[in-house]
Order: sequence, then structure tokens, then C-alpha cells
Amino acid sequence: MARYFPKKPAISRFGGLLSLIPLFFCASFPIQAQNTDFAACLDRLQPEAQKAGISASSFRQFTDSIVPDMSILEKLDYQPEFKQPIWDYLAALVDEQRIQEGLQNLRLHKNTLARIQEKYGVDPATVVAVWGVESNFGQTFGKYPLVQALGTLSCYGRRQAFFQKEFFAALRILQSGDITPERLVGSWAGAFGHTQFMPTTFERLAVDFDGDGHRDLMDNTEDALASTANYLAKNGWHSGQPWGFEVKLPDNLSIAGEGRKKKRTLQTWINKGLTDVNGQPLNKLAPTSMQAGLLTPAGVNGPAFLVFKNFDVIYSYNAAESYALAIAHLSDRLKGEGAFKKAWPTDDLGLSRSERITLQKILLQKGHDIGEADGLIGSKTREAIKVEQTRLGLQADGRAGQKILRALRQAN
Repeated sequence: MARYFPKKPAISRFGGLLSLIPLFFCASFPIQAQNTDFAACLDRLQPEAQKAGISASSFRQFTDSIVPDMSILEKLDYQPEFKQPIWDYLAALVDEQRIQEGLQNLRLHKNTLARIQEKYGVDPATVVAVWGVESNFGQTFGKYPLVQALGTLSCYGRRQAFFQKEFFAALRILQSGDITPERLVGSWAGAFGHTQFMPTTFERLAVDFDGDGHRDLMDNTEDALASTANYLAKNGWHSGQPWGFEVKLPDNLSIAGEGRKKKRTLQTWINKGLTDVNGQPLNKLAPTSMQAGLLTPAGVNGPAFLVFKNFDVIYSYNAAESYALAIAHLSDRLKGEGAFKKAWPTDDLGLSRSERITLQKILLQKGHDIGEADGLIGSKTREAIKVEQTRLGLQADGRAGQKILRALRQAN
């Protein structure tokens, strides 16, 4: 995954003149002007970087060869037109493949995870679940050089002040020597490593768990897993307590106004007639004084959950209830628990990652230009699905579900 920063054009940030560009460079003037503008922005940022603890020599060393990656701005401004149902989201993140790989990693890192639990109080299954969802157990880190990506976002687009803080943090990480420049790659927005920390989060919460003198979330699994546990612990993880559990709602219960943030004692929920999903009393699962909110991601007709403080801690990692539920559910599956008991309110369930790849391979065989079969359902795949849905007499909504996969298999 190592990727070096591209070389900067001939104009230096420290004194070149645009008027000195030879005539044969005129065709690339827009790019050259763009790079010059970026260089000027970096010049303006250098004094602030120095105040933030980055020496002038380090700033030059790590920024002198970068040019802006303007493709990142498209991702910053992209508003997805396609919203996944919760059952699609979970089907891809908590599939049999990830469960089996998670179990393998629990066995492989058993001793390290035991030491991490002893120090931070976070159970191994939760730590490994975050690892699995964030980077597929270290298989997918992201491809963007962080200094280039965060430098671009510090000079262009929305939220420049936010990204400048992350940019300076990334430079301090390089200056400290914890990670080398060619290894500091990640997402376009700046998250990196086995469990995708932002640079400022790295500075606050990353730990050198193996004692080698470096906090390395890229190539050191021990540091990465321990840092994840430290993050959860510092955000309020309660050792030995559940994140929550699936419950059965009484027929007459109104869920209006209820949610993760509106906590009530477990006893209050018992008084309202809730039981566990099998109909057993809730006081067998947790103390009745514990505060829990009612989470119904698909309404009263889908699975319902009482969620405690630990669910909120998981939520803090990525500020999305669907994400937190995926982590929580995967952790339960890694502990040997089963799938949710109540079915999702749909006749077209989502696809696992292997099923998504199968669907894409069929679309490619039918001549659709969708790129490689990687299991990622983007706009090209959805447009191809619409074509096939229309051909097969199905509703042309572009959704990658069991119905279209089954229909295409039968047609083949």
C-alpha cells in the first residue's frame, strides 16, 4: 500500500515567478496555476504550523513535493443520492466471511487481546469487531497520502479550519518519527491505520503497546488494537456491561420520541411490558437501575434494541447508529451469539460481500461497464442493476438485493 507523494512542478513555493514559465508549458497553465495557488496556501499555513509545533525544516521536508489532489473535493462535496436500508448495511458489514475472519483473529491475537482487556477493560470481541469493520482486519487501509489529502482539504473546499488541525497533526506525527511518510496513507478525509484514527485522535489516544518506542497504527497490530481499546475506554466504556440487547415490544407500545439518547431505567422498560426477544424478563440480563434507550432502526416492525452507555461509546467512533449497531452485532457474533431474532421488514434482504461480488460478475458477463467486481455497490453498478431490473420486469430502483441476484441467476 505504500505510495509516495508526487513530485511538485518546477515553481518553488519559496520564490518562483509564473512569468518565467517557458512557452511550451502554456498548455498546462490551469494545472500550473492551481499548483501555484496551492503553494501560496502552504506558505500562508507555515507560520501557523510553526505555532502548532512543526519546525520550518519539517514543514518543508514533508510538504515541498506535494501538489493538490482536486479529486478529493468531489468526495467532500458528494451528497449520496442512494441511502442504504439498514438490512443492506448490516448484511455487508456483518457477513459470514467477516465473522469467520474475526474468530480467526481472536485466536491469533488471543494473548495480546487478553493483555489489552486487562489494561483497558474492553473485551476482545469488541476490539476485533471495530478492526474488522474499519479495515477488514488490516486488509484495506485506504490509498491516499495523508499529507497530500489533508493539505488539499486545508486549502480548498469546506471545513478548511477543521482539516488544517488534522493536517498539522499529520505533520507532527511524521516529525516525531512514529510513522514514515510513505506509510502514512489512508482515507481521503485523513483517517488511517488498522482502525482508522484521525491524526488528532492518534495524538491523543494512540499507544505504544509493545514498547518499541513508536506508536504505529499502520504496521503494528498490537499498537493498533490497544489504541482502539484505549479510545473506547477514554470515551466511557464500562467493563463487563453489555452494549444492549434485542427486545420484544408489547403490541400497544408507542415508540414516538424514543431513541438512543432518551434513556430510562431498565425497570421503567420492564414496567412498559418489554421483555428480551425470547420473552424472558429483562432483569436477568442487566441490573434494573441501568439506563437504556430504545433503538428501532426499522420502526416497530423490525428488530428493536435497548442500548446502554457502551453503545454510545461505540457510536462515538463514527457518529452513526447503523455503524454502532454493526460493531455491536459483530461483537456478539464473535462471542457465539446468533443473528437478530426478529426479521427485518422487507421481502428483499441485503447481500453479503461475496454475494455482491457474484452480482457484479454477472453484470460484467452481461456487458455492463461497472469496473471490477469488488463488492462495492457504486453508481455504475446501480445503473446496471436498473437496466437488468427493467429487462426482467422488476421495479427499477437500482438496489442490490436478493431479488435481483436470484432473478439474474435464474435467467442465466
